[in-house]
Amino acid sequence: MVALMTVVGIVLFVFGLLFSIAWHELGHLSTAKMFGIKCTEYMVGFGRTLWSFRRGDTEYGIKAVPLGGFVRMVGMLPPARRTADDSPRRLSRWRAMAEDAREASYVELSPEDQDRQFYQRAPWKRLIVMFAGPAMNVILAAILLAVLFMGIGVPRSTTEIGLVNECMVPVGSSITDCTDVPPTPAAEAGILPGDVIVSVGGESTPDWNTANRQIRESLGSTEVVVERDGERLPLDVDVVENELPARDAEGEILYETDADGEPVYDDEGYRVYRTETVGFLGIVFAQERAPLTVGESAAEMGSMMVGVGEALIALPSKVPEVFGAAFLGEERNQDSPVGIVGISRIGGEIMAQGLPVADTAAIMLQILAGVNLFLFAFNMLPILPLDGGHMAGALWEWLKRGWAKLFRRPEPAPVDVAMLTPVAYVVVACFLVFSVVLLVADLFNPVRLFG
Repeated sequence: MVALMTVVGIVLFVFGLLFSIAWHELGHLSTAKMFGIKCTEYMVGFGRTLWSFRRGDTEYGIKAVPLGGFVRMVGMLPPARRTADDSPRRLSRWRAMAEDAREASYVELSPEDQDRQFYQRAPWKRLIVMFAGPAMNVILAAILLAVLFMGIGVPRSTTEIGLVNECMVPVGSSITDCTDVPPTPAAEAGILPGDVIVSVGGESTPDWNTANRQIRESLGSTEVVVERDGERLPLDVDVVENELPARDAEGEILYETDADGEPVYDDEGYRVYRTETVGFLGIVFAQERAPLTVGESAAEMGSMMVGVGEALIALPSKVPEVFGAAFLGEERNQDSPVGIVGISRIGGEIMAQGLPVADTAAIMLQILAGVNLFLFAFNMLPILPLDGGHMAGALWEWLKRGWAKLFRRPEPAPVDVAMLTPVAYVVVACFLVFSVVLLVADLFNPVRLFG
């Protein structure tokens, strides 16, 4: 059964990733067609075509390597401005690469389609076409997070007690027999699962954060009032000191960082949290799922977007770690980058845990939404062949035209992004190499969410 659920999780995540890619490319395709640009291919994946069909000018299909997708628009690159020195022998290697790319963008251009080329459209239209792809990823992420935050809800601790630990077992200990171990203050005072904490030390505890804070600030004999079967029972609890994870004013766990502000991990790849000596009862609060408002959901999505941006900035620094995990057997941290294989394997791991349906759906929706936010941020980078590279060219041309119009100068020629083709080749090469390293790491030293 576990193996079956693992396969189901992998299939669901693969489908989710392919849908995210197809959804991204649909943004490019729909806006390009809206502006009359000829699109000859709409493909999910790269390499050999596995399946396709043609409708109108466009061939729709799936290719063998699911590392992305593309919409082929004719005339993506403007014609070269020829000079007397532009004979084939005089072209530099850099210029020759640009010309090869330029010729490839005109291969499927028919005489009747001369006015349906990408570069001929106004810069603002080209900006819309290129931005539409990443924007679709944001829209999909917003839909997924709306279902998660406003539909399923997020887990929140309550003042109800879900578990009472029987004895004072040291953190990380495997002791199960409490014969020679003192009981926890909660067990000794007769607190039971299902009790609701009403007050601690005379202070009302309307929410979990207040109850938790009051317990941590207490020591010695403390009155804890609980509600049990509709009755309020005052209990005298001897709160003891214990070393626990440190928390901020909102109750969030605080983690250790190094001198550069980077997270610190233990030998198993988990983040190390700060500790502090505080009051201890020996209880675990129950949790419930609570839906968020539209404003709260938007704030959570904004926080996720900031986190994705920080992860993208930190990505180059993660390359040595991924290489070490792939080829040197080094420990892989939980926040290590993962590829398509890695994230699909995580989907299988989530399904195999046997968690409640709501918890499983919540985790998978959040991860898939995070993937779409990353696709948005990554594609917005102003380098070719990413969407941001074409957007930067269109924006620069728009500014040049505006400047020329302001000073009544002749309209400038289109910005020749073809001259950045060698840079695009380097970016693609780096991406392919990193993808291979990620593949090896995901296969032989995968990230594990559940130990």
